[in-house]
Amino acid sequence: MADEAEIYDGARAQFPMSFGKQAKSQASLELVHNATRRTNSGVTPPVDGKHETSPFPSLSSSSKSWLNSLKNRKSSQEPNFKSKIIGPSRPPARLGSSNDKEEQEEEDGAIIGPPLPAVDAKTEEDEDGEMIGPPRPPLEEEDGLMIGPPPPPSGSMGSDSEDDMEEEEEEQNKYRIPLSNEIVLKGHTKVVSALAVDHSGSRVLSGSYDYTVRMYDFQGMNARLQSFRQLEPSEGHQVRSLSWSPTADRFLCVTGSAQAKIYDRDGLTLGEFVRGDMYIRDLKNTKGHISGLTCGEWHPKTKETILTSSEDGSLRLWDVNDFKSQKQVIKPKLARPGRVPVTTCAWDREGKSIAGGVGDGSIQIWNLKPGWGSRPDIYVANAHSDDITGVKFSSDGRILLSRSFDGSLKVWDLRQMKEPLRVFNDLPNNYAQTNIAFSPDEQLFITGTSVEKDGTIGGMLCFFDRGKLELVSRVGISPTYSVVQCAWHPRLNQIFATVGDKHEGGTHILYDPTLSERGALVCVARAPRKKSVDDFQAEPVIHNPHALPLFRDQPSRKRQREKVLKDPLKSHKPELPMTGPGFGGRVGSTKGSLLTQYLLKQGGLIKETWMEEDPREAILKHADAAAKDPKYIAPAYADTQPEPLFAEPDAEEEVDK
Repeated sequence: MADEAEIYDGARAQFPMSFGKQAKSQASLELVHNATRRTNSGVTPPVDGKHETSPFPSLSSSSKSWLNSLKNRKSSQEPNFKSKIIGPSRPPARLGSSNDKEEQEEEDGAIIGPPLPAVDAKTEEDEDGEMIGPPRPPLEEEDGLMIGPPPPPSGSMGSDSEDDMEEEEEEQNKYRIPLSNEIVLKGHTKVVSALAVDHSGSRVLSGSYDYTVRMYDFQGMNARLQSFRQLEPSEGHQVRSLSWSPTADRFLCVTGSAQAKIYDRDGLTLGEFVRGDMYIRDLKNTKGHISGLTCGEWHPKTKETILTSSEDGSLRLWDVNDFKSQKQVIKPKLARPGRVPVTTCAWDREGKSIAGGVGDGSIQIWNLKPGWGSRPDIYVANAHSDDITGVKFSSDGRILLSRSFDGSLKVWDLRQMKEPLRVFNDLPNNYAQTNIAFSPDEQLFITGTSVEKDGTIGGMLCFFDRGKLELVSRVGISPTYSVVQCAWHPRLNQIFATVGDKHEGGTHILYDPTLSERGALVCVARAPRKKSVDDFQAEPVIHNPHALPLFRDQPSRKRQREKVLKDPLKSHKPELPMTGPGFGGRVGSTKGSLLTQYLLKQGGLIKETWMEEDPREAILKHADAAAKDPKYIAPAYADTQPEPLFAEPDAEEEVDK
């Protein structure tokens, strides 16, 4: 064994230390979380109940331009906070001072006023002891005026700003809002309109206006944050709602089509609900929805029941074990007969009540009890002045939240629904899927805002206190994208917010390493595996010369070009001249190049010397033979006119001659 070790050491000495596989040191968690830290959490507390506008109220770490300008500004203006000097520069420090610690403490503070006067060499020589502190002015000026302004009282600078920061941090810590770090799940090409996080917090579903659903798994995802599966539930239809089952083994997908779909946890299709007959007038007699769906949600307790709402003006309860029939049809109450779309729907926590937002601005609630029908138990007419985009029950069943296109969020008391408890305005909303969500302890509720056409404020998350019914803070998510869906997961203590526009979409995840658990913390710290030589695998080539033309591989371009050149029609090759006897309808070049010449030569009518002869003499050669043996005219008149008679010339003709 010793000999082998010596041999190995001797061979290893011939190679550089970097040769071979090197164990790469793992990046610390602190460095990983610093990379995802939001430089400015964007929290702006309201002052006197009003929102205080900051220079960048809607910017987050996703805005690279703002971050770069902020970094450049900090680096240029504040290279070192401790060595910041206010006023003229300080003279160089005197050598030979004994109390270096005290001088260092004074250097850490800021100097206010003009620089200290220079020290004379004579005064240094006269002093026996060591000078403590800055040098004294000359003795002649001791009784005179003080040089420079008086020093300010200690602790007066920056006290107000520090107090504000402390109050802001205390406000955040009070509600345990995770806002320090942020990651973005990308992949969609349009706004993300649907969001669903399973109850364990391991898988995230995001649906978009680009007609696709992306599935993310925190346990199997690395720092690249890529989805492991992409689905297209209904071709050409936007994804409008996603909902997990209570056991998180299946999920419901609602699109702009009239048929909802059920998928398993891995994204495999389990079934599609039936479509109704659009020619039947009464919606209760149809087997399913006849127009595009608007919203859908799984029953919070029963894993066989789901709820859907549609543009056909009805809500329907379905059994996931029977895709061919529905359990119940709910027709909302209308002021006038007709079909008004139901824009949103929701279950309460126990699954005993259903809330629906109708296109006429009304909110209607049905309690599930024996013998219940379409008549609502609670009806609030004109709850909003525009379409309702989201409704949400509190867990205790006392409060109902509603969000609308009219830019408002209303808080309702379910025991007294005549008037809302509080109305929050100035919340722009341009998407029909904008929702509301509660915090895990339900002390707060949040909603997103949209980017206005001519506005300067980006998409934000607004936090409201349930007890005080007031705006707590606004958090900037994106400077250019609208915030549509939001969720606050109770187990992870992480906030999800979907954003996007016509060209791009994503899901922002806000977390705090000290307050959050799992979820984003798991995948951010996992570096992507590098590809090695062993990962290379050549793709097999299958040659099948007898395959059908539809499945036959396309030949190479070189072979196609050679084949085309051989074809005279495709290559447009000109015809070559004939060198021998003709064939294929073409006349050979041995006996003349023209068909007329060929025929005349074969008939004996043309001799080789015809170009040199006189035509009159050539004709008169045959005069005697024609007179002796006529062939054409004389035999025709042999019986009727044996002797020919020629016309006699008239006098007029003679005169003309």
